[in-house]
Amino acid sequence: MRKARSIGLAAVAALLVATGCTADPEPAAAPSATPGQSQMPSQQQSATPVETGAAPGPDEIRSSDNVELVTNVPAQAPFDGPESWGTDLAFQGKYAYVGNFDGFTVYDITDPRKPVTVSQVLCPGGQNDVSVSGNLLFLSIDDPRSDETCDSDPADGLPDQGWEGIRIFDITDKAKPKYVSSVATACGSHTHTMIPGKKGEVLYLYASSPGPIAGSRTCAPPRDKISVVEVPLGNPAKSRVVAEPEVFDRDQSTGQGGELELAGCHDITAYPEKNLAAGACFGDGVLLDISDPVKPRVLQQIDDDENFSIWHSATFNDDASKVVFTDELGGGGSATCDSNTPSTKGANAIYDLKDDKLTLNGYFKIPREQTESENCVAHNGSLLPIKGKDIMVQAWYQGGISIWDFTDADRPKEIGYFERGPLKGDAGLGGSWSAYYYNGYIYSSDITKGLDVIAINDPLTDPAKNVVMEDFNVQTQRSYF
Repeated sequence: MRKARSIGLAAVAALLVATGCTADPEPAAAPSATPGQSQMPSQQQSATPVETGAAPGPDEIRSSDNVELVTNVPAQAPFDGPESWGTDLAFQGKYAYVGNFDGFTVYDITDPRKPVTVSQVLCPGGQNDVSVSGNLLFLSIDDPRSDETCDSDPADGLPDQGWEGIRIFDITDKAKPKYVSSVATACGSHTHTMIPGKKGEVLYLYASSPGPIAGSRTCAPPRDKISVVEVPLGNPAKSRVVAEPEVFDRDQSTGQGGELELAGCHDITAYPEKNLAAGACFGDGVLLDISDPVKPRVLQQIDDDENFSIWHSATFNDDASKVVFTDELGGGGSATCDSNTPSTKGANAIYDLKDDKLTLNGYFKIPREQTESENCVAHNGSLLPIKGKDIMVQAWYQGGISIWDFTDADRPKEIGYFERGPLKGDAGLGGSWSAYYYNGYIYSSDITKGLDVIAINDPLTDPAKNVVMEDFNVQTQRSYF
C-alpha cells in the first residue's frame, strides 16, 4: 500500500502496529464462558467446525444452489489502478452509489441485471465511504490530503498538516455531480452515520475515526470521541462540526493495552425511530441514546477481550431486540477464516437488547475454509426487510458474501453464499467490501472486481422482494413494517 493511504483501508493495521500491537490474528485459544461483561450460553462455548475440502481455484466462482451471480460490472478507468479499491455502497431510487479509494461511481440500476454507469467522479481519498440524502452525497476521508479538494495530493509524511474529514457533493444531476464543500474532522472520518434532524431542516453526521496519533495536534490522545457535523439542508456549504461528544469511557475499557491505546470508533449505526445507536468502538461496543443527536448519551459499554479484537460495525434487527456486532480481526488484511482460528474470532456476536441493556447470546462465522492467501473476516452487511425474521447478507472480503439467519440467536445458520477463489498471482487484498440487499437483489462492492449483482431465491428470503425501499444507507436503519 502506498504510504499516503496507510490511514485508509489499513488504518487499523497501521495504528495497531504504531501502538505496539499487532494486526495479525492471535494464536487460536479456547473461548471463555464469560467474555467481557456477558455470560455466554453453554451450547456456544466451543468453536463450530469449519467445512474443509478442495478450495475453489483462482477467481473460480462458487455459490449455494439458491444464490446466483446475475452480473458483474468490472472496474473501469480511472478506477482500475492497483489501489483503486472499491468500498461502501448507498442507494437512492434507481441509483446505486459505490465508493472507491479514488472517488465514486453512480450506477443506474433500473434493470439490476444490466447496471449502467452514469458518472464517475475522480476524487482520491481513502476510504471514500459514501452515503446519500436528497440531492446530497457525503464521502468520508481518513487519509491526510494536501487540501480538501478533489485535486489534492497525498500529504506524505505530514499527517498532522494534511486535511481529512467529510466531502459534500450535489448530486441533483447524477451525470455531473458537483463538489459543494467539506468539513475537517479530528482524526479524519473513517466512516460516517447520517441522523436526520427532528424538523427536517438539518442533517447530522457522526464522523467515526481511529486514533490517537502521538504528537498530533489534530488527533491527540486521548481519543474517546466522535465528531458531530451539522449539515443545513438549505445551505450545505455552511456545514460544520457542532460537537465532539465522548462516546465511551477509556477507564472502563480493558482494550488492547499499551501506552498509546487505539481508540475512537470505527462505525456507528443509528436507528432514529428507536432513538438508539450502536457503536463499534476500538476495544468496546457501546449503546447510545440519540434522542438529542448533538448530545448522544451512553447507555451501556461492553467488551469481549477473549474473542473480539477490532469492533468494526453494528446492525440492529427490525424491532431493535437484537444487535449484531462484528469483529474485524486482522484489520481486513489477514486470513482468519481457517480451521486454526475459532469461530468466535473474526466473527459476528449476537446480543439481545432489552430495557436498554445488551446481553451476549452467541457467535456466527462463515463455515467454509479459506486459504492462507485470502484476507477474510467479518465485514459490512445489512438486514433483509423480512417481517418476523432476522436475516442478514454480509461481506467477508475474500470469503465472499454470506446470507445468514439469526432469528434463533442461539443457533444462527448460513442459508446461502457466494464466493470467488483466491485472486490470481500476487494480487493481495481483495474480495467483497460491502454486500447489501436492495429491492430484490444483493449488491456487492468487490475491492478489485467491481460491482457484483447477486440474486437469492429461497423461501426464507423471498418475502423481502415485496418490500420497496426508496433509498438505503446501511448505517441509518429504519423499519419497513
